[in-house]
Amino acid sequence: MTTIIIEDEKPAARLLQRKLEKLNIVVGALLHSVEESIDWFSRNEHPDLIFLDIQLSDGLSFEIFEKVEIKSAIIFTTAYDEYALRAFKLNSIDYLLKPIDEEDLEVAVDKFQARIPKKESLKIDFEEIKKMLSNPFEKNYKKRFTVKIGQHLKVISTDEVECFFSENKGTYIHTFDNRNYLVESTLEILEQELDRKDFYRISRKFIIPMKAIKEIVLYSNSRLKVILPSYIDEDVIVSREKVPHFKEWLG
Repeated sequence: MTTIIIEDEKPAARLLQRKLEKLNIVVGALLHSVEESIDWFSRNEHPDLIFLDIQLSDGLSFEIFEKVEIKSAIIFTTAYDEYALRAFKLNSIDYLLKPIDEEDLEVAVDKFQARIPKKESLKIDFEEIKKMLSNPFEKNYKKRFTVKIGQHLKVISTDEVECFFSENKGTYIHTFDNRNYLVESTLEILEQELDRKDFYRISRKFIIPMKAIKEIVLYSNSRLKVILPSYIDEDVIVSREKVPHFKEWLG
């Protein structure tokens, strides 16, 4: 069985690859963008199975299929909830909600192997899926976080967040009043839970909201430095590979 993963977050792609290897499934390629995927499909034989994220760094993955007739089975990997994914169940092998559970992954793979679809277009109704995803009521983004302070709990709304950052294997909220709070999450999970119109992951270490950007200056190696209102513990840098999409996000 030939398999590829299309996922814009490289750590998430590698993690999924390791989970598949535990199931004795070899992943032939890790692709991270619409553009890269279109080029790959034009040069390679289509695999039996694709693990496909919906939102890639340079657009929705459905744009791939507007350029290339895919002849593979698809298992969607996404942060969208079951309500938003009703249509997927009718047209694809399965879908897996992030973070991906290993048991769910094994069930999805077993479902594919039981079907062993022929290598022909699955005729997935991507227009219908895009229509569903464009409905803001189909996705409930996280609006508040509950953090523990000693024996007390505090609720922090996303409007109070100046940035999220990782440090010493922990994930923190930094608020506009210059306080840090440990959250029981990871940046990978937060990236899926937050509204991408308002929040952007600029590097492996930081997610920032649009409203917190005070200034942007040029930095070394074609990177950008973001000045935030109160966070001064270290430089907040947009990684080089993120810069083009970051500029698009800024509008």
